[in-house]
Amino acid sequence: MQELIDKLNNVKPTQYCSIETIRGWAESLLEKEKEQIVNAYKEGCSDRILDESTDAVRAQNYYNETYGEK
Repeated sequence: MQELIDKLNNVKPTQYCSIETIRGWAESLLEKEKEQIVNAYKEGCSDRILDESTDAVRAQNYYNETYGEK
């Protein structure tokens, strides 16, 4: 969220910033956040002995159950 606020704060008053641009920034940042959450979940599971494909599926399921499927 802070990264989006920073991007918006860097738009000068004389510049045009379309809704499509802002939407693109937001979608990109949401995808980045999703990757961070999934990676953190997988990292937390790494203490257990599971193969990476199982961890990846479990991490994706965790994200979908917690934040909704995107």
